[in-house]
Amino acid sequence: MIVSQLPNKKIKDRREKLTENVKLYQAAESDIEEITGLYEQAKGSKFCTWDEHYPNTEITRGDLERDALFCMKTETGEIVGAISIDDDKEVENLKCWSKTLKPSVEIARLVVKTEWQNKKIAPKMLKELLKIIADRGIKGAHYLVDKNHKKALAAYKSLNFIKVGESTLYDGNWWCYEREI
Repeated sequence: MIVSQLPNKKIKDRREKLTENVKLYQAAESDIEEITGLYEQAKGSKFCTWDEHYPNTEITRGDLERDALFCMKTETGEIVGAISIDDDKEVENLKCWSKTLKPSVEIARLVVKTEWQNKKIAPKMLKELLKIIADRGIKGAHYLVDKNHKKALAAYKSLNFIKVGESTLYDGNWWCYEREI
């Protein structure tokens, strides 16, 4: 091993240690305020396409009522991320989605607490959500991602999502990705 690689290995080991003690849970009513706070914290950050109206508490409660809101928590109960299974008919009606991966769901509103970013929380959250989706008998998952959001693109790519199209839905500039569960 080259000596210059040692610090990078130590950093990687520390990151893996941090994330091994976090787990994805079905969100509860008591989590709404903290999850909404994470959404607010993310608004205005680089590549974040959210604005003052989206997402909001009403959308978050709707996700909760549909059993479609999940949060990543530490052993002490700190919420370090959240993710949803969306029910957006406009996204579902995009022509790029595979007809053979039905039923399928949209993964949406992935957010990671600022101080927990760059610690592999997003890929871990996605992996755990994909297991939940599979347990629900769903064949496919898809999402829209801003074409310039390199971190998000890397997180999804590591989980074998395939780019299947593009969209300008909601005045965005999206890549459309999906995968079989």
